[in-house]
Amino acid sequence: MGVMKITDIHAVQPPTPDSPPDWRTHLGQILVEVQTDTGLSGIGVGGGGAASIHVVRTVLRDLLIGREAGEVEMLHHDMHRHTSCYGRKGLVIMAISGVDLALWDLRGKAAGKSVAELLDPNVDLDRAIPTYATVFDEDDAKVALNAGHAAIKLHVERFGDRPDESQIAGLVERVRDVIGADGQLMIDAFARWDIDTTLRIDEAIAGFDVAWLEEPLAPDDYAGYKTLSEQSQIPIAGGEHEYTSAGFKELIDHRLHQVLQPDVNWCGGLTTLIDVYRMAQAAGLRVCPHRGCEPFALPAIAALDLQPLAESPRTWFNCLQNAPKIHEGVIRLSGAPGFGVAVR
Repeated sequence: MGVMKITDIHAVQPPTPDSPPDWRTHLGQILVEVQTDTGLSGIGVGGGGAASIHVVRTVLRDLLIGREAGEVEMLHHDMHRHTSCYGRKGLVIMAISGVDLALWDLRGKAAGKSVAELLDPNVDLDRAIPTYATVFDEDDAKVALNAGHAAIKLHVERFGDRPDESQIAGLVERVRDVIGADGQLMIDAFARWDIDTTLRIDEAIAGFDVAWLEEPLAPDDYAGYKTLSEQSQIPIAGGEHEYTSAGFKELIDHRLHQVLQPDVNWCGGLTTLIDVYRMAQAAGLRVCPHRGCEPFALPAIAALDLQPLAESPRTWFNCLQNAPKIHEGVIRLSGAPGFGVAVR
């Protein structure tokens, strides 16, 4: 791969009229484009809305203009170091994620290879990767099962902060009846509960073979997660709202989660996701990236994951063309250079 000098970096927040009416709209996904003197450009997606766009257009752009685009890991390191006084978590890391992904897209395009092939030259580009769908009740579960999804995740946020465990258990039992004894079932609490609530519900649903209980506590309640990791019968999942390799190292070293769920558009980009896979696999922990069917996480799942399972994508973020689609419950890589997507 020849030398590619970065000549400009752009960032915008595309319209997403159907996105949830919360921070995911106001601080929504951003498109990042890194341009080079070769005529090639890379596309990435970050988060953080207008605040992250400001970070991209100012400190990150000023840092990277004139640098060699192929030195992705070095640029990733320098972006973190340059912003470390004010951006070790949250919006700044979401901005860095978009730039990092655009650089990986450039690396793949320059090499004429998909990002998955960069991660593993022997990756099977035709491999059918199983997927899971998030549902809210047994009727949704039936639809997802008929669509061929390999697993079902039951979202229970609507039951509130201190739900009646019998209501949760009743719903879990009905969904288990729909998907059968062999179907994989997970629960997502959306960071609404406390330790006592989680352990009550854990006890009530432990007999239904739940694969993981996702984000029952606030993301920064490390002490609470330590208690759950020691007392919960159901494996604890989380990390969707964690940032940087250092943040995930904390989760892994203290074994606060048994399943790690980094979001590649938020956690620091693909460079961070690769680190998470390396650390987690060395510790014997599972990685299941947030929104794994989306084009920026899927290459890592295909190339690095020992138990590949991809979460269904955001239906409201549809500004990209050529993204792989779920078909009969599985998804396959496109095999196109880079991440294989373009902006509509």
